[in-house]
Amino acid sequence: MNGRERFLTALRRQQPDRVPVWELIVNEPTRSAWGATSLEEFVEAEDLDGITVFEDTPLTPVQADDIGMAGIGSAASDHWQVVWRQTDVGIPYPESGPISNAADLAAYSPPDPDDDDRLASLRSAVARFKGERAILFLTHDAFEFSHYLLGGMDRLLMAYLDAPDFVHDLAQMVMAYKIRLMKKAIALGADVIVSGDDYAATHGPAMSPGHFREFVLPYLKQSVGVAHEAGVPFIKHTDGNIWPLLDMMVDEAGIDAIDPLEPLAGMDIGRVKQKYGDRIAVMGNLDCTELLSNGTPEEVEAAVQETIAKAAPGGGYVLASSNSIHPAVQPANYRAMIQAARRWGTYPLDAAMIAAAQQRDYCARWR
Repeated sequence: MNGRERFLTALRRQQPDRVPVWELIVNEPTRSAWGATSLEEFVEAEDLDGITVFEDTPLTPVQADDIGMAGIGSAASDHWQVVWRQTDVGIPYPESGPISNAADLAAYSPPDPDDDDRLASLRSAVARFKGERAILFLTHDAFEFSHYLLGGMDRLLMAYLDAPDFVHDLAQMVMAYKIRLMKKAIALGADVIVSGDDYAATHGPAMSPGHFREFVLPYLKQSVGVAHEAGVPFIKHTDGNIWPLLDMMVDEAGIDAIDPLEPLAGMDIGRVKQKYGDRIAVMGNLDCTELLSNGTPEEVEAAVQETIAKAAPGGGYVLASSNSIHPAVQPANYRAMIQAARRWGTYPLDAAMIAAAQQRDYCARWR
């Protein structure tokens, strides 16, 4: 099997020749640790089974003083007029948005999803990898971009209470753009769609299950439906403890896979596989907060054994971190994770390893 076949077989909850390896995001210093000058080079050098491609986002520098952000470092505005702050490790975070209320929304003009510049990276990945590695296009449903546009998640959550009609109008505007872009990405050659909206933190969802059902689920379901209509699988990525939301995501939205199942947030991948493995594939679960950042290569290998033992029997598992390969991850630990996946992830899996590793809990020391 090649990487694309391996990845798509796992998403169908079937057993490939070996456990696929993938990552949502790879930041520095890992990306260039062994000489790669781009994500495409890195994916090829590490022989990953899939590559994640983001929408290309133009950024225009702004003066922090002009937007009341003095002293925070460099800032730039994107094509949505969301202002992003550039951190000292090279990862931008949204700092302010252009919309505060219904009047702002009525006067706002969203960007053009038909702008060809938005999918330049996807075209490049398709030209290089189509048919060989799975090409995943990362988009969003309504939750994250709504709070970006409002300038903060707290403002969106308060609007759930104070202005529910406004929340839905905002979501529909976001979704019109995201759905159009998703359709274009699939037509250009994306094999898989990933929704990057994070719904939760370590101790639970950002909103109540009731608010999730009212304000988030309809738009997630819409995204899944568009992907399925085009014959493309849909992965839901969300950090945190999502147990209160999983039934809705699986049974009502109809997602095909869940990523990244943070073990430090209580997302035991064995339990998820046992409860939902007949309906979805499971992904991730290799802790990037402590294990990949502060552990040893030997501890990483033991964690890979445990995760494979709990999630990979019978297929339906893609190995990845519990979020991303962020700047604090030690490149040597990432390499140890990849090597251990190759060593222990070939089917048929090692029965003795499975029996021993299923009983472990490598995150107990940090939980």
